[in-house]
Amino acid sequence: MRLSFGTQGMSSRRNLGPDHAVGVQGVPSGGLPLPSRSAQVRALLGLHLDRPFHRDSAFLWLMALGPIIWLAMIWFRAFQPLPWHAIWSAAFLSVALWQPLFEELLFRGVIQGYMWQSMRKQNTWSGLSLANLLTSLLFTMAHLASHPVSWSLIVFLPSLCFGFIRDRFGSVYPAIVLHAFYNTGYFLLTGGATLLNSR
Repeated sequence: MRLSFGTQGMSSRRNLGPDHAVGVQGVPSGGLPLPSRSAQVRALLGLHLDRPFHRDSAFLWLMALGPIIWLAMIWFRAFQPLPWHAIWSAAFLSVALWQPLFEELLFRGVIQGYMWQSMRKQNTWSGLSLANLLTSLLFTMAHLASHPVSWSLIVFLPSLCFGFIRDRFGSVYPAIVLHAFYNTGYFLLTGGATLLNSR
């Protein structure tokens, strides 16, 4: 099986970029009608999906990477599985669903989408764009406000994965799914004390 983690999905994203940038400037491109304001915002935020991601080899490999990341994070926190009664708590739903949703919309949607569009030339290194690298640095720094330094630094790698998938599909939806999967597994294995203390 041959895996390609390069710019397969990014080519479709690049095809969207110039038309969108021209539409924002108000100059028609090749006589095509300009996209509506809401279509421009959806494209900028990555709120569209042109192809399924759940069968993509890169996405599946990153899903498999989740358990490896959880094990690496256990080195920094004690292994303490979340009790059953806490799984249905508002605190767990927040870290498993709501935080990934809001963080991805902000970091991979708004920030990475804006950086991707503003940079004239998008260089990539092994499929990682400069917009992804800068967004991941911001994401890591944001975690410093409420987490220890060692824990905050460890979120840099998952952030690169979320950004890679966002670039690959030109959509924030696969990044939301991946982030929710990573958070859910991590807090099921190690987040018991944190969640119970926050109640």
